[in-house]
Parts: sequence; structure tokens; C-alpha cells
Amino acid sequence: MAAARLTPNAVTATLAGDTNLKPVVQVVDLRSIAVSGPHAAGPRFRAIISDGIATTQALFASQLCDLARSGLVRRGAIVQLLDYIVNEVQGRRAMVILNMEVLVPECEIIGNPTLPPESGVSNSNSMRADQFNGTPGSTAGSTLSTVARSTNNALVIQRSMAGNSSNMIPRPSDNAQVFQPTVQPSYRPTPNYRNHGTIMKNDAPARIIPISILNPYQGRWAIKARVTAKGEIRRYHNAKGDGKVFSFDLLDSDGGEIRATCFNALVDRFYEAVEVGKVYVVSRGSLKPAKKDYNHLNNEWEIFLESQSTIELCPDENSSIPAQRFSFTLIDKIEDSENNAIVDVIGVVTSVNPSNTIQRKNGMETQKRTITLKDMSGRSVEVTMWGDFCNREGLQLQEMVECGAFPVLAVKAGRVNDYSGKSVGTISSSQLLINPDLAEAQSLRQWFDCGGRDASTQSISRDFTPAASRNEIRRTVAQIKDDGLGMGDKPDWVTVKATVVFFKTDSFCYTACPNVIGERQCNKKVTKSDSGNWLCDKCNQEFPECDYRYLLQLQIQDHSGTAWATAFQEPGQELLGCSARELYMFKENEDPRYTDVLLQALHREYLLRLKVKEETYGDERRVKNTVAKVERVDPSAESRFLLDGISRLTGSY
Repeated sequence: MAAARLTPNAVTATLAGDTNLKPVVQVVDLRSIAVSGPHAAGPRFRAIISDGIATTQALFASQLCDLARSGLVRRGAIVQLLDYIVNEVQGRRAMVILNMEVLVPECEIIGNPTLPPESGVSNSNSMRADQFNGTPGSTAGSTLSTVARSTNNALVIQRSMAGNSSNMIPRPSDNAQVFQPTVQPSYRPTPNYRNHGTIMKNDAPARIIPISILNPYQGRWAIKARVTAKGEIRRYHNAKGDGKVFSFDLLDSDGGEIRATCFNALVDRFYEAVEVGKVYVVSRGSLKPAKKDYNHLNNEWEIFLESQSTIELCPDENSSIPAQRFSFTLIDKIEDSENNAIVDVIGVVTSVNPSNTIQRKNGMETQKRTITLKDMSGRSVEVTMWGDFCNREGLQLQEMVECGAFPVLAVKAGRVNDYSGKSVGTISSSQLLINPDLAEAQSLRQWFDCGGRDASTQSISRDFTPAASRNEIRRTVAQIKDDGLGMGDKPDWVTVKATVVFFKTDSFCYTACPNVIGERQCNKKVTKSDSGNWLCDKCNQEFPECDYRYLLQLQIQDHSGTAWATAFQEPGQELLGCSARELYMFKENEDPRYTDVLLQALHREYLLRLKVKEETYGDERRVKNTVAKVERVDPSAESRFLLDGISRLTGSY
């Protein structure tokens, strides 16, 4: 585990009286000592601290004992001393720590620190490590124990005997060790701190630390970072009621990244204040494990802001903090990426399709636009823009391509989809940079202008099957059966040009769970409960309303024969042109539009992308055809496909 760097010569400097150093040191030993007196609140703790070479003994102030009792401070911990005093004890200087911050909760011992002479020598008046053996009389037969009590603002360390027959603690003797401040009898806060109470509640600004060393065990912390992405406000419903949330990503000068998330009242407080591209100092908040299903950043933690959290704008934006951090994946490597993987990709925009309106799974309408990127790997990929991206960057790209300019586009945090081949789609935290000032963009521009424009490129998004060659596999309906497709361990992917001749209408959809988890909807089947609500077994929740999703059985036909296929949500909506909820309502209300929708989809020619796989139904095994993608046949594109086929045939002779 990476550790903070220890302050050189910290022990010598602090013992010499430098109380403004705020050194970073390591705890190499930690023991509890019993406390007596009317104000005693439990055992105190004594530590041996090290700067990597020298060591000294230090006593924790009472307000720090909870850190040791809870295990947040233990042997090997690296801490920063924020407030401390040094006392003269029988000719030897010792430290009392008043305030500190845990930087790393546990680490291997750094360097070769030399323990104090008294830590290994039997001396009745020394603060030996083996003397601090818990509370007095904890076990029969114990030898020496040490008792600390408070007298006239001085800390008194007292030795006592814990015998078999008595647990009584004797009164201080002449040999008692008195920790007396060398300058003043009681600690007073320095002018930099406003005295509002205990030292642990001071208002000193937290020390700015790198994102890479943030962890849940730290107390007060602050990071200085640039906002690289900001998500939209998302609304949710759970057992506690309705709520809202948004997140933003932070990048600091060391390249560390982390996501910060705000809920409910904090959304109102911070959403307008946070702007992409600006630098802020963020402090206070809890760190929790990042949910990797929704958080793609290279950090195991995520910041959850709280009521005491602060976000302060840095007016002089730090130029040492980059605007963005990329880890680009070549398009040909995206072919091997898993579904839902998050990637950065850069390429030249070669085509931009018009934006269109579709209905999302939650019933809300949104904009969708697709573009094509190509790079020097000889591959191209389809990028799908959703929502505001369509009318912002998408419209700008469309205008540039229509004018003959082919811009370079960098996509930050796109999600891989294997819906038809491999494509990349935007998510709420994605960013699109047009002609960015990057070395990769300059190389692409030079390649494209010097011949890459005319270079042969193959798409990984269309007419690509994961289990077969990258060339399109066209099959007739009869060949699916004749060639034994779908009988292997993996499914076969084929494209069939066919018409839809029949829909089963008795059950064309199912009731689905509307619960949104992160950016995804549950979609599991729900059933009516006794309360009249819809119950989801997966989410273990009830909802007053359900969603409707397609489970459409259809018969397809070409010149070679007919076959049955199943179309789920997106393909079903492409075929029928309306959502499953709309069609369900048409049917329930006996609306004539129900029949019109079905008739308009029949006897039209489509290119159907099929996933062919043998499945078991009861004791019977049968091949199932699942529609993965639906496209209307474009006569121009179909003509080019046929001409390419003819060219390949003639070129083989």
C-alpha cells in the first residue's frame, strides 16, 4: 500500500520546540495506560512515533483516544501531527499530541527507526512499552502497571503494584513523573484557530491531499481537483420514498480521479455551483466503496457529500490540473471488449445520421443520434448519442460533416454494447470533445488527410457476428435449419432478409419492474400483490405502477420458407413503431389503432439480425431465433451489398 512520505528529522525538530511543523510521522508502537481521578474517562494511550530514523514517546490527549480504541490509529499508521506540546520529564523531553490526522491507517514500518533507550531497559521511572499493560489489576500475578491522572493541568504518570490480593492504586509518590508544559500550564489555541470548544472542533482549513491517498479512515481532508464530468439529476423511488441524486467526477494534478455524489437537499445546494472544467477545493464527506457497475473511474472509493461538506471555487484555475484524462482504446480492440465495458475512443467522424425521438424504457421520450468513427486500425464503430448530446455536439458534428469537414471526436467514458456487433453509446458521465488538442487527435488528422480518408475500413457495429468472421453472414430461413445453426456451445448470429407475416397477439408483452437502479431499469417480471401494487421479487419492493415490455412472437418468411422468432423490447418497438405500454393501452381500450399498428408492420421487408441458439423447454430441445436488430431494407444499401457480392465472386475466378 502506498504511504505518505515521512517528514525528515521530524523528531529532532519537534523535541527542539518547533510546534508549527505539522510533521508526518509513523506510529511504531501503541499501548494503553490506565487513568485515575474524578475526570478520568477511560484509558489513555501512549505511542512511539518515528520519522523513519529517530523515535520519541508521545501521549495522546483524551480527545484522541477514540481513534486508538476504534483501531483507526494502530501500529504502522501514518499520521500528521496538527497540534502538540512538548514537556520536560526528568531531564527528558516528551510529547503530548493534541490533534492529528490519519493519512494511512496501516503500513509496513518505514526505515530503520531506533527505539528510545528506555523502551528496552528496566527502569522504575521510565515509560517502558511493557509497563503499559492495561488497567490496574486486570489479571492476577501482573507486575507493573502505569496510572495517569490529571492534577492542576499537569499530566502525572504514576507507577503502582497490581498484586494477587489487592487492586488498590497507591497515591502519588516522590517518584511520580510530572508532564509539565515548558512555557505555560495549559494549552491555548494559536491565533489561527477560533476557540469554539475542544481542539478537535477547530476551524483550521483541512490540508489538501492527493486523491490517490483518500480513504475512509481519515478525519478532516480536502482535495483540489477539476470537475471533468457532471451527470444529470436522476430521480428515484425506494422504500424510504422519492429522492434525487447527481454525481460529478474530479481529477487532480497527480492524475487521481474520484466521483462525488450528492443526494436530495445537497442536490439543490451543489448542482448549480458545480461546473465542468472548473477547479474546486472539496472537503468533508464520507468515503464508501465505489459501485463498479455504475462508476467507471479508476478508484476503489467514492465521495458521498454530507451537510458539513464544502465546495469552494478556485478562481485561479490550476493549470497543472489537466482538463481531462484519457485512456484510448483502438476501435479494433473494442471488438474484444465485454458488453457494458466503459472505454475511451477517438476517431474521425465519417458520417452523422439525423436525430430522432424514441421512447425510453421508463416511458419518457429522448433523442437518439448515431455517428460513425474510423481510426488507423482499419475498423469503424457506430457511436450512439442519447439526450442532450444529440442537439449539442451531435448537431455541430452534422453541420461539419455536411460542409465536407470530417472532425476528430474523442469520446470519454462510452459504454460498449454488443446489441449488433459492437457499438459505443453515451452515458450520463460521457464527454464528447470535437477536434481536441491531443497528440492522438493530431496523428489521426494527419493520417486521414494523407490517405486515410480513402482507406478501406470495416465496421465492427453492423454485419458483425462475435462467433464468426467479421464479414456479414446472410442466410435464408431454410438455411438456419439446414445448416444446423445454433446447435453449438455458442449462439450463431445471422442476418435474414424477410417479411413479417404474423404476430401472436394474445400475449405480446409482460409487466416489468419500473425500479431504476443507477442508470438501469430492473425490468424483471412483476405480479399483482394482495395490496393491489406490483411486487418485484428481485428488488423486494412494491410499486403502484408497472412498466410494459415487449415479448413478441412473430413469424417471418422469405423465398425459402417460414420460421418463428422472438422480439424483445427494442426490436419489438422498431417493428411496431410504438411502445409496449401504448399498444397494451390500445388493446385494453379497444382502440382501433391497436389493429392499425399490427397491420402496418406486416408484409414489409426487413433485415433481421438473429441470434440462433438451441434451448431446452421442459424435456424438449429446440432452436430459438431471437431478433437482435431490425432494419428496414434500404434499396440503395441493398444494391451495394449485392454488387459487392458479385465483385467478390468475379474476383475469385
